[in-house]
Amino acid sequence: MGVAGTLEYFSDLLSNAKKGKKKKMMQTVALKVRMDCQGCERKVKSVLYRVEGVKSVKIDMKQQKVTVTGFVEPEKVLKAAQSTKKKVELWPYVPYTLVAHPYLSQAYDKKAPPNHVRAVPVTATISESTIDDYYIYMFSDENPNACSIM
Repeated sequence: MGVAGTLEYFSDLLSNAKKGKKKKMMQTVALKVRMDCQGCERKVKSVLYRVEGVKSVKIDMKQQKVTVTGFVEPEKVLKAAQSTKKKVELWPYVPYTLVAHPYLSQAYDKKAPPNHVRAVPVTATISESTIDDYYIYMFSDENPNACSIM
């Protein structure tokens, strides 16, 4: 096998790699679904099992939580769950140890499971930090005009 054979081999290898479909990874999608009875539970479970790639569906009625495991995309699972005409959202709770300020009004939720709070984005912005810096400088010992305020 000479240089031409080696080039042919690599060319073949690369062309086959491009044709292959991208494999989906095993994912776990958690949803909060408003369910009132066993009938609602059966309806949601049957709809989610019809989604392509779903391996298992676990429902916790007490927490109103549905966990879907399989080779699925979260958007497709959410759309399928919404087709049941139930109130559906991605699972909004995270352990309170992962949130910087878990007792803020946006994060604290009475309906959250024990030791969980709502996932909220980081609220500190650039403008807030510059305002804080301004007040720190205003009352600083290095500012000669600081005494006029006090």
